[in-house]
Amino acid sequence: MPITRRRIFGLLAGGAALVGVPWLWMSRMKTYDGSASDHFNGLHFFDPDGAPPRSLGEVLRWQFGRGRQRATWPVWAPSPHADTPPAAVDGDKVRLSFVGHASWLIQTGGLNILVDPVWSMRASPISFAGPKRHNDPGIAFEKLPKIDVVLVSHGHYDHLDVATLSRLAKNFAPRVVTPLGNDVTMRSADPTIKVEAFDWHDRVEFGGGIAVTLVPTRHWTARGMFDRNRALWASFVLETPAGKIYVVCDSGYGEGTHFRRVAEAHGPLRLAILPIGAYEPRWFMRDQHMNPEDAVKALADCGAQAALGHHHGTFQLTDEAIDAPAKALVEALDAAKIPQERFVAMKPGQVVEI
Repeated sequence: MPITRRRIFGLLAGGAALVGVPWLWMSRMKTYDGSASDHFNGLHFFDPDGAPPRSLGEVLRWQFGRGRQRATWPVWAPSPHADTPPAAVDGDKVRLSFVGHASWLIQTGGLNILVDPVWSMRASPISFAGPKRHNDPGIAFEKLPKIDVVLVSHGHYDHLDVATLSRLAKNFAPRVVTPLGNDVTMRSADPTIKVEAFDWHDRVEFGGGIAVTLVPTRHWTARGMFDRNRALWASFVLETPAGKIYVVCDSGYGEGTHFRRVAEAHGPLRLAILPIGAYEPRWFMRDQHMNPEDAVKALADCGAQAALGHHHGTFQLTDEAIDAPAKALVEALDAAKIPQERFVAMKPGQVVEI
């Protein structure tokens, strides 16, 4: 595959969203400054049970090495679903609407909670390059109910979208809960974002029996050249009137340690939201993104009653085909002798109620 100027520019934009490829003009961005801990050395966060991010050399080997097989996605792949959510959901029910990629609207106990909201056309620091949407958000922004809380898992551009957070701040002024350091990114971009930063294992109450605990996940973060792992990343355990929901926005599998620990500390879990996409080639992606086989193992490890698959089909971050994750999930469930209805790959606009 020829190395062209267009491909290099696209790699830089997409890499910033996925693997933290350098952005020289962002070298002076502010970063977290706090006390050292068992996962922060005073400068960088780290996962004692994880793996470091890939090097720039490995990124270039993946992008330009011989034998790369990158599937071609359709330019536009609209979902057959679109949701218009109610103003609120009361009582002991939970309504989950899949917006796309890792974005969700979770309604319960009278609260409306967004997870990793991305309504922008690109998951990139610039508007003209980088991973572009292949379908519309499952909820039009104008049809959102009043948003009370936003959960942002980490700083990669396909999860922390400042443009969307600014729109939410202007329209709804929600509480934004995020791991340490990502608040610096948000405030630097827009001081009106009402962000609160927390460490792993911190529990945040929202009232009405609804709370969230930030838990370790096997991943990492960066937005520029000099901020690799200068902010923290996390998954969420959301307490609701219908039970606990384990929301994993990005994670590798490793030995399954993170998932078993969540089961031990927070079980039983009513539902798990697990990533199933952005996993090829495996030599490069296995430490930061699960494939469907890994996700099925993660479901068994965390012990959730059911799971919903996300992080696929909207932004082409890696090499697999647009429909490969959903197909591979079916095969992985069959191989593990798990009923198909227990773990469903979602499409934007689909709704699940528990």
